[in-house]
Amino acid sequence: MKKLFGGLIVILSCILITGCSCSKKGAKGAVEDYLNQYKNLSSNVISDINRVVDKEDLTDAQKEKYRDVLKRQYQDMKYEVINESYDGDNATIEVKITVYDYYKVGKDANTYLNNNQDEFKENGTFSNSLFMDYKLDKMKNTTDTVEYDITFNVTKDDNDNYKVSDVSQSDLEKIHGIYNYESK
Repeated sequence: MKKLFGGLIVILSCILITGCSCSKKGAKGAVEDYLNQYKNLSSNVISDINRVVDKEDLTDAQKEKYRDVLKRQYQDMKYEVINESYDGDNATIEVKITVYDYYKVGKDANTYLNNNQDEFKENGTFSNSLFMDYKLDKMKNTTDTVEYDITFNVTKDDNDNYKVSDVSQSDLEKIHGIYNYESK
């Protein structure tokens, strides 16, 4: 599961560089702009999704399904700002997000694979393609969601615009729905 999403986390973190400032709206607005890039599938997000998916060792049909899974995750993400704290030009914005629980889907798919290996064999040999079809179908059809709290650090730049600072790996995993909440 992490292999499927690993590159995505790195690539989509580039969104921080392109368009996460919020002119005169405050730090809360900068965070909302950042999250809305995902929800609204900005051209940066679409471009990054395509770049990541195209690098995966998947069939064309699997790549298309993977794109759809990611788009659904971002478009259906819900968020609520629960706290704002300002200290001069720096701020922390606490957000509660709700996303599809792809961590659970991946874990359940791996458990299913371990218990039903014969289902994923072609001519007596394990077929990663069959397993990826299974996993992507489960991701596409899941309705299970999970809530996470994320604290965004936001800084005012020289032009008085707030910008989201670096987002941690674990917070990106939360946005993508793959955060391992069992090993906190």
